Amino acid sequence: MIPRFSPLQCLLGFAVACGLFGMAAASAGEDTKAAKKERVVVFPEDIRVERDVAYLPPDRRQKADLYFPKEMPEGKKLPAVIIIHGGGFNDGDKDRRREINIGSNLARRGYVGMSIDYRLWNKAVKSPTWPQSLYDAKTAVRWLRQNADRLGVDPDRIGAIGCSAGGNLASMLAVTGPEDGLEPPDGDGSVSTRARCAVDLYGAVDLLNHHDMKMFLKTREEDPEVYRKASPTSYCTKGDAPILLVHGTGDETVNVSQSETFAKALEAGGVEHELILIPDAPHTFDLDYEPFDVKTAVFTFLDKHLRGP
Repeated sequence: MIPRFSPLQCLLGFAVACGLFGMAAASAGEDTKAAKKERVVVFPEDIRVERDVAYLPPDRRQKADLYFPKEMPEGKKLPAVIIIHGGGFNDGDKDRRREINIGSNLARRGYVGMSIDYRLWNKAVKSPTWPQSLYDAKTAVRWLRQNADRLGVDPDRIGAIGCSAGGNLASMLAVTGPEDGLEPPDGDGSVSTRARCAVDLYGAVDLLNHHDMKMFLKTREEDPEVYRKASPTSYCTKGDAPILLVHGTGDETVNVSQSETFAKALEAGGVEHELILIPDAPHTFDLDYEPFDVKTAVFTFLDKHLRGP
């Protein structure tokens, strides 16, 4: 005999089935995200990498990778560079090929690299993620100074390099200090978060003249002040750390005018800087970009300011 069900029973059964399907789909989605996060990352064999180091409070999932030369020199402290990935402040991570390229090149040249993940915006976030992203970058500098002896790092020779959104944060490490009211609210405030120099690769640094940013949860029209505060162009004053700007004229994501405007602001503020424009270069490239010797330009700058007197 075929069982008969009332319309209400059928409706309830359909709802339960949909619920189970939704749970399975959600679980599959989480598994997909987990698989993506756990993707295999391959590092060059001629360097040493310490993975997923906790540099933020225990409740934070963002970690850092440390890049070292294969053999650390005896009795010598090395200069270090914070590496900050790009992704529009809502994407990207330290495991991307570009960031691995930068960290590996740093280690080969006798630097210690610290490549960080930091707070990003996503659709589930209901509050602004800036300035927490900046706090995270500043905390990385502070953490590196606090652990310098153990890591073989010279705490007075710490620079920063970032691409795109990371270029903004790297620049902020060079041009902002305690007087600007942007220091991390937690941690030892007696330890400086300022970088000795910074390399900005095609960064969005003049946000009022860029586009609306999801990390603020407000448009430029609604809150122009927060866009100004998050722009390195707003803080260029004499005594700021030197900055190297590298930008492609073919960039269709972050217009080259961003770096040109920043260079003018640095000039007006009396800040040592250099602007390199690469003809026709696109938005994303690393230190081994073939049409132009980016590597030599970057290490000439870093060696001058992190290895010099």
